[in-house]
Amino acid sequence: MAENRGVSYDLAAIREHFPALDEGASHFDGPGGSQTPDVVAEAMAATLTSAVSNRGSVTKAEQRAEEIVHTARRTMTDFLNAETVVFGRSMTQLTYDFARTLAKTWHPGDEVIVTRLDHDANIRPWVQAAEANGVTVRWAPFDPETGELHPNHITNLLTNRTKLVAVTAASNLLGTKPDIPAITEAAHQAGVKVYVDGVHLTPHTAIDVQALNADFYVCSPYKFCGPHMGVLAAAKHELEQLNPDKLLPSTNEVPERFELGTLPYELLAGTTAAVRFLETLGMDNIEAHENKLKARLRNGLNQTEKVKIYSPEHSTPTVLFTVNNLEPQAVYRKLAEHNINAPAGNFYAIECSRWLGLGDQGAVRAGIAPYTSESDVDRLLDVIAGL
Repeated sequence: MAENRGVSYDLAAIREHFPALDEGASHFDGPGGSQTPDVVAEAMAATLTSAVSNRGSVTKAEQRAEEIVHTARRTMTDFLNAETVVFGRSMTQLTYDFARTLAKTWHPGDEVIVTRLDHDANIRPWVQAAEANGVTVRWAPFDPETGELHPNHITNLLTNRTKLVAVTAASNLLGTKPDIPAITEAAHQAGVKVYVDGVHLTPHTAIDVQALNADFYVCSPYKFCGPHMGVLAAAKHELEQLNPDKLLPSTNEVPERFELGTLPYELLAGTTAAVRFLETLGMDNIEAHENKLKARLRNGLNQTEKVKIYSPEHSTPTVLFTVNNLEPQAVYRKLAEHNINAPAGNFYAIECSRWLGLGDQGAVRAGIAPYTSESDVDRLLDVIAGL
C-alpha cells in the first residue's frame, strides 16, 4: 500500500470530509464503527445510481459490476498485503462460514485454541463448531493485571491434536496487541492453522498479512471509514483446500466459491473509496496522530485518582476505564449529556470483560480515530474530572 509519509496531518481538512461531525459530537465510538467520509458515500451512491447487473462481460452493466468487484479485490489485497480476499456480510458471518468449513476436516479428540482476550465473533463460532464435532476447546488466558496476552499463553496449549488457533490481532475492548508473528510461527511449527481477528487493529496501523504469517485474517471496513461488510484475507492455496457449502450452479473458483450470492457492489465501491481515502492520509500519519491523542487521553485520565485504566500502554488508541463508585452506563450517559460519544459495555468481548473482573457490564471505552481532535480529548477529560 502506498504511504503518505512526511506529509503534514491537516486535521481540519480531514474533518471536513466527515459530515457527521457537523452535529458537534465528540466521537470516541470508533471501535464500534467509524464515521464515514463523504467520498465513501459518494462512491456508494454513484454505484447505486449506475447501470449495474450480475457480473459478466457482454453488457456495460455486467462489465461495470465485474470491474467494481475486481477493483475492490485488488484494493483490499494491496491494503492488507495479502494474496487474495473473500468478501462477506460481516466478520462474524465470515468466521461462522469458515468455522463450519474448516470443521469438516476435524475429528473427535482434535483440539482448537481460543483466547479470553477475543471478541466473541472469534470465539463462539469455533466453540460451537468444536462442540458439533466432538472437538476439545482449550482456552488461552491473558494477564488480567496488565491486559497482555503473551505468546506462551497460547503456545503452551499446543499439542499434536491442535487444529487451529483463533486469536485477535488487537483486543477491541482493551486495545491489547498480541505478538501475532510469534504465535503464528510457533503454531505453524506444530502444523496448526491460525485465524486472526484483525477488525480492531486494521484501522490503526499498516497491515501486512504475509508478515504476520496468518493463514486467515479478517477485518471490517466499517471500522476504517468504509461501509458495513467483512473481508477475509488468505493465500489462494489455503482457500483451494477448503470446500464450503454452496449452490450447485455457483462457481468453484477461488475466492468466489466462498462468496454466497450476488455481492453488494455499492459496498465494494465504498470499501475501495475508504481505502483510497486512508491512503491519501497515510497509515503512518494516522497512527502517529492517534497515538499522540491516546497519550493525551491516558495522561489526563491518570491525573484523576478516581479513574482506573485497564488498557495496557502498548495498545491501539483505545482506552478502557472505570470511574470509582459510578456504574459504567452512568458515566456513558453523563458523557452523552455533553455530546460526547464514549459508550460503555463489554462490546461483545464478554469473555475478556469477565476475565478482567468487570462482569458482563464491562467499562467505558474511548477510542481515537483519524478525525479525533485535541479538543475532543480535552472535552472528555473535563467531564470525567467533574464526575
